[in-house]
Amino acid sequence: MKRVYVFFAVLLTALAVASVALAAGDDHALFTTENVKDYAWRIGNLIIFAWLLYKFAGAKIKGFFVGRRDQIKQELDDLQSRQAEAEKKLKEVEAGIANMAQEKEAILTEARAQGEAIKAAIIEKAHKDAEALKEQAKRTAANEAQAAVDTIRAEMAEMVMAAAEKIVSEKLSAKDHEKLVDDYLTKVVLN
Repeated sequence: MKRVYVFFAVLLTALAVASVALAAGDDHALFTTENVKDYAWRIGNLIIFAWLLYKFAGAKIKGFFVGRRDQIKQELDDLQSRQAEAEKKLKEVEAGIANMAQEKEAILTEARAQGEAIKAAIIEKAHKDAEALKEQAKRTAANEAQAAVDTIRAEMAEMVMAAAEKIVSEKLSAKDHEKLVDDYLTKVVLN
């Protein structure tokens, strides 16, 4: 029923436009018999053309517009679903960005803790190495001191022996020397 109203509304609009166009012509008489007949033929032709158009192409035109309407509706639905999906992704990204600040803080805190642990380990190792070096230096100094004492004792012993030889050689005569050798040989032979 709605289609019939639309059809007649279009027809009346066409008649109104046609009458204005007819009035704008050179002929000043609007409704002469000839003009009315011509006008009636034109309206008849228009009605026949509209009826033929409706009869043969009406279903296809209707299908086109209905299909187009359905396609537009589908596109709008798709756009709404894509918009909802985009809003969901936007919220996820915003949540991710908010979590990034927390993750950044957590990473920085963990890095600081690891840095402090590494620093403490390095300091502890340095203290151990320093203690080991001190112990090694003490042992080396003790060994060198002992070696120096032994060297000094050896030198002293040589000097004492040299001095004793010198004293003995100055004070011992050849006769005393022979007596000493004989006593020594006697002791060695007896033992």
